[in-house]
Amino acid sequence: MTTPRRPSGDLDTICVNTIRTLAIDAVEKADSGHPGTPMGMAPVGYQLWQRQLRFDPADPIWPNRDRFVLSEGHASILLYALLHLAQVKAVNPAYETIGRASVTLEDIKSFRELGSRCPGHPEYRWTSGVEATTGPLGQGVANSVGMAIASLWLASRYNKPGFELFDFDVYALMGDGCMMEGISDEAASLAGHLGLSKLCWIYDNNHITIEGNTALAFSEDVGTIFSGYGWNVTRVSDANDLGSLSKAFQVFRDETERPTLVIVDSHIGYGAPDIVDTSAAHGEPLGAAEVKKAKHSYGWPEDAKFLIPDGVYKHFAEGIGARGSKLRDAWMSLFSDYEHKHPELAAELLAMQRRELPEGWDADIPTFDADPTGVATRDSSGEVLNAIAPRVPWLIGGSADLAPSTKTRLTFAGAGDFEEGNVGARNFHFGIREHAAAAITSGLALSKVRAYWSSFLVFSDYARGAIRLSALMEIPVIHVFTHDSIGMGQDGPTHQPVEQLVSLRAIPGLVVLRPADANEAAEAWRVIMALQHDPVALVLTRQAVPTLDRSRYAPASGLAQGAYVLADPAEGPPEVIIIATGSEVSLAVAAYAELSTEGVAVRVVSMPSCSCSTANPPPTATRCCLLRSGPGSRSRRHPPWGGTAMWAPTVRSSACTRSGPPLRSRISRPSSASPPTRWPTPPATRSNDTASLKHRTSSNHRGDTHDHRDPPGSRPRSEHLVRRHPPIASHLR
Repeated sequence: MTTPRRPSGDLDTICVNTIRTLAIDAVEKADSGHPGTPMGMAPVGYQLWQRQLRFDPADPIWPNRDRFVLSEGHASILLYALLHLAQVKAVNPAYETIGRASVTLEDIKSFRELGSRCPGHPEYRWTSGVEATTGPLGQGVANSVGMAIASLWLASRYNKPGFELFDFDVYALMGDGCMMEGISDEAASLAGHLGLSKLCWIYDNNHITIEGNTALAFSEDVGTIFSGYGWNVTRVSDANDLGSLSKAFQVFRDETERPTLVIVDSHIGYGAPDIVDTSAAHGEPLGAAEVKKAKHSYGWPEDAKFLIPDGVYKHFAEGIGARGSKLRDAWMSLFSDYEHKHPELAAELLAMQRRELPEGWDADIPTFDADPTGVATRDSSGEVLNAIAPRVPWLIGGSADLAPSTKTRLTFAGAGDFEEGNVGARNFHFGIREHAAAAITSGLALSKVRAYWSSFLVFSDYARGAIRLSALMEIPVIHVFTHDSIGMGQDGPTHQPVEQLVSLRAIPGLVVLRPADANEAAEAWRVIMALQHDPVALVLTRQAVPTLDRSRYAPASGLAQGAYVLADPAEGPPEVIIIATGSEVSLAVAAYAELSTEGVAVRVVSMPSCSCSTANPPPTATRCCLLRSGPGSRSRRHPPWGGTAMWAPTVRSSACTRSGPPLRSRISRPSSASPPTRWPTPPATRSNDTASLKHRTSSNHRGDTHDHRDPPGSRPRSEHLVRRHPPIASHLR
């Protein structure tokens, strides 16, 4: 077997094989990973990026860029190779594109290592150019539906005659696993119903999963199913046929009424003769002998590792680099003119992209009078939502077919219903598709729209995967859950949430807010709207709860601390502290009143968010009782604030003792001394960037970028994922 001294083939072939061999070498070095899909789908990734994608490597957060979502996230090295060869630039915490490459060759060599910019699955905010965190199959394609909705919605609101600011396309690469997951069908059904013509799913049809051939468990006619969903379906019979791929992508670009599915017949592990088209190519290194055989089949030097032949970088620069730069510069110039012609809309866009709020956004939030009967917090929340939304035009959302119950419908004039032919409306109907609804809402948030969705708390179980990923991505999705306790009336145990609240609190990075009354619900929305990087689960009651008399009890603005003292003894230190959340707070207040008449010194703490440490509270109380809705054992516990414990449900450390800053410290409020930041100015080589788009930053703004974390080695990566709250004691004094 003769070994070539340099790669053979034309430049397209060499580029495709560079992607393949980078994937092979990275997985071999890591001794872990998934080489087979990148080997089979490298031509698809290459053709899409080099010849189709409207994406500027020098400015990966340009607002009208096409989006590429790698839904089969286990093939992450395919994306990292493309990011590297295209020389995509990193974005720093100050929202600037900087000279450092997003993915260096050294990053690829450290694939799947702790701190690497090339983790095992793509992570939004960790690697610039990654549009969504993927890995759990089906999530990425569902996210892409939200992005495609955003493309249409943004165009409807902001495009004006002579100013086509938004028309970006959304591509998602999916595999057999994505196709089998139910969330994909939920998302595909809705996308077809809405006629999302800006959406293209590319199906890697290689017939292999971990256990073997897909015939073991998967035999439906995918094309027929998607045609039934209302999709445009086209097929490429050979993943290596660049010409056919180009025609398929053009079919998508020409389609104006339907989303497009491109079925690509591929061979997992292409080029590796002993494992091609087998499950052995899916999730493990090839091994030294098979690596040599594969490289030989590509006409590649067998002993070369991480080889990037001469001309490859230049070829990408002349393709996606030149095309993206030209398109991005034209867009920036267009936006400069737009600012002069439509200044108010331009200001909205800038605020939206920076995740900032317009001045006076909370001016109409109501204050609720004391009322012993009160209202359900779902009702007061709905009233507050409709007070905020007219002042924040990019606040949009809907429900999984439960808006009349969750009270999340926007009812003001002009809100409308988002549907084919009315894509500028602000009420969304997700249908009975909770999992897809949560993931689609994340896709909207990834497009910088302020988005929410809603359902009953018990059905949060259906959406847990998407909720968790919204926390991993640190995007401010608003998950609204009502019917939060046994106060469900006659629906019975199937609809009575028991463990759901505890399990949501256990998700790192998810803020769970359970307001006690109407005024806490109003304050919850104040907190939620100001968050820029934290998803929230807003948990609300079906049943009416008393609206507390705030002239007798502490103001509801204490909610921003996570927990606050609602009532204290008339004199002296408390003998008992009662802590409660949500609808249980009114019970705690009733107990406070009764115990006080009996001469017991009681403190009541409202704890709408359990994301506060219970370490080191005041040692003055002799007893503590925690009232909450949820499961637990009747264990006698010694509370950290001292004294003899009364029985209370056992609290998991990951739920109510997770540490992190109080909510108010997470809120980024505009600084009067600093104007809001704009889109980044790319490197100084740009010739036509306008002065009006120069970078401006406020000192309290972290920036919503793909790459906000510190460089590897600056501190343990896990610290980025752990919330640090001061002890709840600081709120109890």
